[in-house]
Amino acid sequence: MVSPVLVAVLAVLALSLLSLLSRHRAVASGLPPGPPALPLLGNLLQISPFRTLHSLLKLSERYGPVFTVWLGSRPVLVLCGTEAVREALVGSPEVFAGRGRLPTIESTFRGYGVVFADGERWRQLRRFSLTVLRDFGMGRGSIESRIQEEAQELLRACQDTKGEPFDPTFLLSCAVSNIICSIVFGRRFRYDDAEFLQLLRMMNDVFREMSTPWAQLYDTAESLLWWVPGPQRRIPRLLGRMRDFIARRVRDNARSLDPQSPRDFIDAFLLQMDKEKGDPGSAFTQENLELTTLNLFFAGTETVSSTLRFGLLFLMRHPHIEEKVFEEISRVIGPGRAPALSDRARMPFTDAVIHEIQRCSDLIPMNVPHRVTRDTQFRGYQIPKGTDVFPVLSSVLHDPKSFRNPHEFDPGNFLDERGRFQRNEAFVPFSAGQRLCLGEALARSELFLFLTSLLQRLRPLPLGPPESVPTAPRESGFANIAPQFRLRLLPR
Repeated sequence: MVSPVLVAVLAVLALSLLSLLSRHRAVASGLPPGPPALPLLGNLLQISPFRTLHSLLKLSERYGPVFTVWLGSRPVLVLCGTEAVREALVGSPEVFAGRGRLPTIESTFRGYGVVFADGERWRQLRRFSLTVLRDFGMGRGSIESRIQEEAQELLRACQDTKGEPFDPTFLLSCAVSNIICSIVFGRRFRYDDAEFLQLLRMMNDVFREMSTPWAQLYDTAESLLWWVPGPQRRIPRLLGRMRDFIARRVRDNARSLDPQSPRDFIDAFLLQMDKEKGDPGSAFTQENLELTTLNLFFAGTETVSSTLRFGLLFLMRHPHIEEKVFEEISRVIGPGRAPALSDRARMPFTDAVIHEIQRCSDLIPMNVPHRVTRDTQFRGYQIPKGTDVFPVLSSVLHDPKSFRNPHEFDPGNFLDERGRFQRNEAFVPFSAGQRLCLGEALARSELFLFLTSLLQRLRPLPLGPPESVPTAPRESGFANIAPQFRLRLLPR
């Protein structure tokens, strides 16, 4: 019979050997060191699927701002802190502009669509998307008037609750989504449109499912779990149903297309497809049309509406801050007209509060994975082409070197000693570099106009004391998911 002591000694020796082999593998490849990895499992034992972000931040405390983790046999370069993230994404933007793997949704996108495309395909789609978004109003006065009109629709819907408790999730989603819908589909939807509400529920479900512990486990151990039935199968099904809706819209547009008068993003893409139909290197295909539209629809809805939900929670938890915002709205805008983007420059406290909502909601904490596009040196290490990169945005948004009060909700993080708004290079909720969010300007406009329009007329009140208002995410994985809540909106 084998002695238990001998078994323990052999186990320790085996783990020590594996640790040495792991370090040797990292050093031999030129990658920065990180925690010892096991064959097949990689660093699965050190990265909790329940707390992936927390695990990476703890590893950073030991291995520094730049280190390597192994997801199975796949190495991932992890970047933490303002200096490391900006040095990569801003200092070497082309090198770090590749799109890394996100296994939970890979079967849907497969490298298509502007968010998940790479190389020349991505460059074509990004350039075209930015041009068309601007042509249809993004960054111009026409989109401002559209947001103002939708803000009034949202206000009326909120006033119809007559101060009774309600869940604001889908009212906010409808309002925000209608802005991007007006660009990609050329129309808005009623808040009681059954098909529209079903789409928003599916989108909400996908965003949450991608952030569950099971999804995090699947993203870190896909090679072991790809054949196992589980919740990760539901995400492609939901995305497929959303894509079916877009495909129907594309067919409708194609039947009624007027080349002289494109109505929306889909029309513009169809015209570009026809223009480049003889070019084998063209990115303008049916698949890219449907999946780029899905990217824009999804990102243009869920990110801003989630931020607004977090915003209401933070304001209810800190009523003195909400009151100061209302005082500034009253002083600068008054009760007689709708808020306008030109007001923002004269409202430093409100601007700081909105920035702080974005910082603390920390919506995409680990960023969408990047990838190194060519062999490169970074901080003395040799990073091979094709290495996935996690630029951990949460570590930037909570960097104690960049914010005076990084772990509390404090608008003073964006105000100088005279109460003037001050920018901060560590404010990266839209990422940075060449993969900067396409809709940053639109999102910033929506957040300001929707929030000020609501607070100008209505006062958000929790159903209990302010300190009972939850602000911790319901799920924290790919995204930080706002907790479910109900509130009352009372007239001013």
